Amino acid sequence: MGIAAAVRVLPHRTMRSLFMSLSHRRSLARLAVRSPLTRPVVARFVAGETIEEALTAIAALKQAGMHTTVDVLGESVTSPELAAAAADRYVATLPALASRGLDPNVSVKLTQMGLDIDPEVCRDNVTRIVDAARAVDGFVRFDMEDHARTDATLAIWQEAHESYPKTGVVIQSCLRRSAADIERILAAGGSVRLCKGAYDEPRSVAYLNKSTVDANYAKLMERLLTSGSYHALATHDPRLIARAIEIAERGGIGPDRFEFQMLYGVRRDLQRTLVERGCTVRIYVPYGHEWYPYFMRRLAERPANVGFMIRAILKEEGRRVRGR
Repeated sequence: MGIAAAVRVLPHRTMRSLFMSLSHRRSLARLAVRSPLTRPVVARFVAGETIEEALTAIAALKQAGMHTTVDVLGESVTSPELAAAAADRYVATLPALASRGLDPNVSVKLTQMGLDIDPEVCRDNVTRIVDAARAVDGFVRFDMEDHARTDATLAIWQEAHESYPKTGVVIQSCLRRSAADIERILAAGGSVRLCKGAYDEPRSVAYLNKSTVDANYAKLMERLLTSGSYHALATHDPRLIARAIEIAERGGIGPDRFEFQMLYGVRRDLQRTLVERGCTVRIYVPYGHEWYPYFMRRLAERPANVGFMIRAILKEEGRRVRGR
């Protein structure tokens, strides 16, 4: 059995835990960033390390009929200065997008804005980003991280939303609390991006069985679709996508009233199919030098990505050996 095939037969939760653990290994991050073998693989899932590289990729997606949201990579900063620098990159990204006629739409992780250092530092940085979005009539989505930060994320989102309504937040169907959180967000007039969840959570707060997570996603998805407001469904699962389309068609919910969100480089065939069908599709486009934690979470979520990575590295290594 080949390496890629062996990886595919590991239990999904074992794979997830392994790669989530590796995502925090700084020594591996330094090695991965320096290695030329990783670059062609990472390029599949990350739109570049600079804003110029990202703008080129985003323009190509727009040409293909897709919308975008931009993630300037980085998380869990260790000082107020690093958090401010991360916010600076968002403040520069929003007008750069608008000036090119691209969606001034960004997704922000609050640990990157200093949440774990000082909530007030985080709030100050969020305010600067929201002000930059307001200046270009843009949109800010607050990404959801692990369960320990859910309450703080919702609180900061609500403060931002009261100041500037074009903000939204992410809810994860793996968490047991999510139905109640959605009702709170709907009552506040907020916009939800529904995803399954990418963090290794304890059983006390999360559903660990994939079928239960999927069933909860389907239930929450129907609540959002029939709520009368605009939401985003982040999934690559064809069954859930088909279910969403069925609910929309049955309820007379047009494609201008919700969107599918998918990750840059993942199921590009499905992205194109949905656009051709007339669905609204938004691609989550990450860029930046600090791509390692993001990349490892993508491997944790989809074992097929691991096989793709290993095959690409072996192929690249084969070329190098033959070229000696």
